[in-house]
Amino acid sequence: MQYIMTFFWSFLLVSMLTYVVSSILGVDPNFGLAAILSVAVSILVFIIAAIIPNAPVADTDSH
Repeated sequence: MQYIMTFFWSFLLVSMLTYVVSSILGVDPNFGLAAILSVAVSILVFIIAAIIPNAPVADTDSH
């Protein structure tokens, strides 16, 4: 379920970003590109989540 929701939110955010940037540039929005970019963003989020450790770091300082 987390994969579906991550893709859903990344699709919404990347689509909004695509719309805003295309409006600023004065071109038509390309939502096909937004869908491809949202898949890339989702994969990047999964990779970052796998790299970050879940366990808290033990305090080794004995001052």
